[in-house]
Amino acid sequence: MRAPYASDPATAMGRRVPEEESTFRSCYQRDRDRIIHASAFRRLKHKTQVFVEHEGDYFRTRLTHSIEVAQVARTIAGALGLNGELTEAVALAHDLGHTPFGHTGEDALHALMAPYGGFDHNAQAIKIVTSLERHYAEFDGLNLTWDTLEGIAKHNGPVTGDLPYALAEYNAVHDLELHTHASAEAQVAALSDDIAYNNHDLHDGLRAGLFSEDEIATLPLVRPAYAEVDRLYPETDSYRRRHEALRRVFGMMVSDVIETSRGLLEGSGAASASEIRHLGRPVIRFSDQMWRDISEIRSFLFKRMYRAPSVMVKRAEVTRIVEDLFPLFLETPDLLPRHWAKQIAEAAQDRTTLARMVSDYIAGMTDRFAYAEHARLIGGGASLSA
Repeated sequence: MRAPYASDPATAMGRRVPEEESTFRSCYQRDRDRIIHASAFRRLKHKTQVFVEHEGDYFRTRLTHSIEVAQVARTIAGALGLNGELTEAVALAHDLGHTPFGHTGEDALHALMAPYGGFDHNAQAIKIVTSLERHYAEFDGLNLTWDTLEGIAKHNGPVTGDLPYALAEYNAVHDLELHTHASAEAQVAALSDDIAYNNHDLHDGLRAGLFSEDEIATLPLVRPAYAEVDRLYPETDSYRRRHEALRRVFGMMVSDVIETSRGLLEGSGAASASEIRHLGRPVIRFSDQMWRDISEIRSFLFKRMYRAPSVMVKRAEVTRIVEDLFPLFLETPDLLPRHWAKQIAEAAQDRTTLARMVSDYIAGMTDRFAYAEHARLIGGGASLSA
């Protein structure tokens, strides 16, 4: 049964370009389906999380991560009586704006774009779904509902202060009320992202040999999980032991969010999604103890995985790829896709506009395409087989 504070398709805020709605799909389901069919969503298959995409078939990509986030989000939304379709739409779209090479690529592109308004992957996701996807006859973008756009823009909380230029430009013509919290559904998507990457980064780090099972077995949440598995399955092999332990860690995080958030939602007194937005505080969160435990796991992963020597070598390599490609395209815009010729000509006298076009192009690249373009246009050094 849907809770009174859940987002209701019948009272959704509508689309910027009015459309006749489907007779057999809700507006949120239609948003989700458009996201799944978007070119940017397909490209997530070859965009990295932590490891560069070609380093191993078993490591997560942005696509598999997004699917895992959506699965967690649906579970939590269902347990809390929220709208699962809106939750899933935001979860599937939350990483659309990521560059190749994960946060390393984003950091490099943000530095290069500093004179032209910077780069932010959440703002880029809004630009993709409102402008850069160009498949429909009547509009640019996907023409998603306000509710889904709001969730993509501020699932991590209100966006205040100096706005990323891509978000500021869109918000000027379609107010997403960036000063408020998002719907409970979008908040669920944000916490589901935390749950998914904390869990799968432990998996991927073990597979990469960056740390051992004995090392992570000393961490909070992981320690009791391993103890329970060893008690129940003392003869199991190492791979099954690892999987059984980490799925219990996963379950503990999900259960904690559901239990904690149920109390916050019921205690909020909110009777609508709009009231949730204007409470002035989040209603989907971990308990204080769970957050402390997760913070300790994050600190471990930062030191042993995200800043591991082998990962840092790769970070330097892929940073150079972005740093080489950006000025090359900026100074030689004829190298950009031919179907952008008209836009390039219009931007010829405006370096900021041209730089933002180059940023859009690089941000849209997959890991393998960025490697290939670097090898084709610049040559030497980094290669896909490195």
